[in-house]
Amino acid sequence: MNQNVLELWPELMWIQEEDLREKTARTWEIALERSVLTADDLNTIPFTLLVPNLKVTFMAHKRAVVHIARDAGLKCKEFFGDDLPVDMDVLIAGAILADVGKLLEYEMKDGKAVQGKYGAYLRHPFSGVALAEECEVPAAVCHIIAAHAHEGDLVKRTTEAYLVHHVDFMTFLPFKERLK
Repeated sequence: MNQNVLELWPELMWIQEEDLREKTARTWEIALERSVLTADDLNTIPFTLLVPNLKVTFMAHKRAVVHIARDAGLKCKEFFGDDLPVDMDVLIAGAILADVGKLLEYEMKDGKAVQGKYGAYLRHPFSGVALAEECEVPAAVCHIIAAHAHEGDLVKRTTEAYLVHHVDFMTFLPFKERLK
C-alpha cells in the first residue's frame, strides 16, 4: 500500500477484508497519479467549491464523513441488529472512496482549486466509479460512490449508501446554508 495514501487514510485499516482494503487504497493511488492535486493539496484545499472562503479542508471533511458514517453504522448494528444489516467494510470503503473522483474534477489555478474542464463534463460520482471499477472495487462499494451525491437520488440506495449520503450532506449543508 502506497505510504502517501496510508498517511491520508489511516482509516483504511478499519477495513477488515484485506482485498477490499487494497483495492480501495489502489483507487486512491491511481487518482493521485492522474490528478494535478497532490496529497499535500488535499490537506489545504477546501472540501467544496460551493462555499466561498471555506477553511475546512478536503481531507478534514472526507475523514469526518468516514468517522461519522462508521459510527452511524455501528449504532445501526447495535440498535437494529439483523433487522437492518450493515456491511461495515463496504460502508467504510464507500465513505473513503465517495469523493475520489474530485481528484480528476479539480484543477489548480493561481494556487486555488477550481473545477476543471474534465469536471465540467463528468462530476466526481461518475469519475469515482470509473476509477474504482478499474481497481475491481466491488459493485456494492461503487454503488455508494455513485449514489452519495444528488446523482443518486434516482436510484434505490443500499443502507450503506444512505448512511454515506446523509453523513456527507449533513457535514456539507450547514456550511452552504450559512451563505443564505
